[in-house]
Amino acid sequence: ADESCPAALSELCLAQVCLSLDTLCRIGPNGSMRLLWAPLLPQEMADQILNKMAVEGKLNDRTVSIFRNCEQLRLRKARIRSSPLSAEAFRCALCPHRLQELDASWVSGGLTGAQILSGLASNPECRASLQRLTLRGFQMEWESLQVEEAAQVAFSSLKGLRTLNLANTDLTDPTLEDICTLPKLEGLDISSTPVTELSALLGCRNTLRYLTAHGLRRLDMSSSRLISVLGQLSALQHLDLSDDRFASVDQALRLLLEGDPGVLPALVSLDVSGRKRMTEGAIQAFVERRCGLVFLGLLATGAGSCDVLTAKDNLKVTGEANEQQICESLRRYRERECFTREALVNLYQLTSDMDNQTRPDILKLVLEGMQNHSDSLSVQLVASACIFNLTNQDMAVGMPHPLLSAVVNQVLKAMRGFPSHQQLQKNCLLVLCSDIILQDVPFDRFEAAKLVMNLLSGQVDQTLQRMAVAIISILVAKLSTEQTTQLGADIFIMKQLLGIVQQKAMTGVVDSTLKFALSALWNLTDETPTASRHFIQCQGLELYEEVLESYYSESSIQQKVLGLLNNIAEVEELQADLMDEGLLDHIMSLLQGPHVEVGVSYFAGGILAHLTSRQDAWTLDQELRQTILEQLCAAILTWDLPEREMVSYRSFRPFFSLLQTCQPAGVQLWAVWAIRLVCTQNSMQYCRMLQEEGAVDLLKTLISDLDTHSDIRRMAECILGIYHGVSW
Repeated sequence: ADESCPAALSELCLAQVCLSLDTLCRIGPNGSMRLLWAPLLPQEMADQILNKMAVEGKLNDRTVSIFRNCEQLRLRKARIRSSPLSAEAFRCALCPHRLQELDASWVSGGLTGAQILSGLASNPECRASLQRLTLRGFQMEWESLQVEEAAQVAFSSLKGLRTLNLANTDLTDPTLEDICTLPKLEGLDISSTPVTELSALLGCRNTLRYLTAHGLRRLDMSSSRLISVLGQLSALQHLDLSDDRFASVDQALRLLLEGDPGVLPALVSLDVSGRKRMTEGAIQAFVERRCGLVFLGLLATGAGSCDVLTAKDNLKVTGEANEQQICESLRRYRERECFTREALVNLYQLTSDMDNQTRPDILKLVLEGMQNHSDSLSVQLVASACIFNLTNQDMAVGMPHPLLSAVVNQVLKAMRGFPSHQQLQKNCLLVLCSDIILQDVPFDRFEAAKLVMNLLSGQVDQTLQRMAVAIISILVAKLSTEQTTQLGADIFIMKQLLGIVQQKAMTGVVDSTLKFALSALWNLTDETPTASRHFIQCQGLELYEEVLESYYSESSIQQKVLGLLNNIAEVEELQADLMDEGLLDHIMSLLQGPHVEVGVSYFAGGILAHLTSRQDAWTLDQELRQTILEQLCAAILTWDLPEREMVSYRSFRPFFSLLQTCQPAGVQLWAVWAIRLVCTQNSMQYCRMLQEEGAVDLLKTLISDLDTHSDIRRMAECILGIYHGVSW
């Protein structure tokens, strides 16, 4: 599917069905589920529902029971990979169907390979119809069956079977002999099994076209005997003898490569990846003698640079010699952790010099490798480094957002899976440190913020700390008020961020980590009283007073400090903590002046406006309050509107109490100046906010009040003019 396109309607519907199973079903006495209403669905749709449930992790003993309804939900191609299913649930829900394909790779829940085989064989229709069976990663455990049942159950009972995948199972030589009596068997994968003999393959010599025998550790056959057996498989087109332990080329392979092309005359595909000391001469001779060759697996053999490989246009090769070979390796070896890692290591070198090319095709391959081997630290480590190379700087600009969204979700999963591995965490943070990703790509920013915050609880180096704080400061600004409230409820987060500010302030440095930490704290306390209380409890106010004095010449630092104190001043119960004459004198000194930027003056004015707005709560000298109000009016009228965006608001509600007609002119003036500022800079967003929150009526009331100061009325009318000029 094209990652740049929106999700297909069918995909959205399938996802909704998975999310709504409890609503769509009635629950039986035994806990089983049955759809309340189900039309006769097309067979393909039933297959898609089952597959989607498995992919989304929704398939289990309880939910699979909806497929007991074989009349409305008719399965043909059942994919239940990695789902937790019991033998009873499998037999009752899936075995009654006339299945053509079943992929039960890595299914958990106590289900054994023998029980799957027994269940399938119990349905006469299924015995004849089943053509493709994948039991990758299973233990057969014949002892899980009753003695009488075990004696009757065998792969040979599935007479219609054409393709069988038993990779990574406990397949034995006698079972292989039984399998090779299947009359229609064309494809067989016995990779990483303990079989010792392949002579049984002669039982299907005339039908077997695809044989995958990767990593057969216990094979005990002489080279001549192995070649003799393979040479009699007259229909064989694909042969995989690769080895992920990177073993040296043995005599059997040498005989195959250098031998008569009359042996295996139909062979068009050979995989010997991982076999070291492969000579280019042997490869060249083999390719030249096999004119119909379409695939050759040479990853980690050192022979991928052979000239003859580039001369054949229709020949696909896995290897590390060039981009095409590396990408083909990632496509072919999705299920093989070792080869995936090997291909990614080579891809990392390649992507380090890509000159800002946007390559969503390669990024998608890396993502699939991460997803298929999410439990492998080595794969996650090198894959995350590749992703950084592919999304760094401007390379992310042209990437489809759905693809980047999937990448971010996998990166966050890797961070959760390996929380103590600093290099992996650093790789993942490097990926997240992208303006495109943090600002535009959809993902769960709340979960990401919590995950990144947890990093700061341990001993981390300065680079990791800087990236983590930068990401948090941006993520928190993107959260809803409810999410920010939840995040701010954890006092640990407040302590960590204040600790970073204190650490930097003690040395007097002005760096990005300090600025990002101050921004994160500012956003964390925005309209969140709980976080604001935690700030006071953690001695944040005392620390911020020191920062205000120490960084008196740093406008960017002062603006962030005063912005947070604005948030504190908005919380009525915390205003008393700010009633300190020395602090207020310092803030008043920042209202105006030749060396004070308007951003600093603006936030200083906001603190003073909120504190003076409640006369009954004012605990200091009344003369000081009057002085502040007078200086507010005088200062605000000198402020010029800045060209760049200086502040953003989630809501205008904190201004409502300041806009009341009973408020002093200085308080009202600061509020209307603030609203005019943001409406001028982003009219569509903030005019909609004016309308939705009812601020328009407050402004009209202020304008119509006879006691309203003329400058306040003028600014309020200006705001309404902007509001009425917006094209909705």
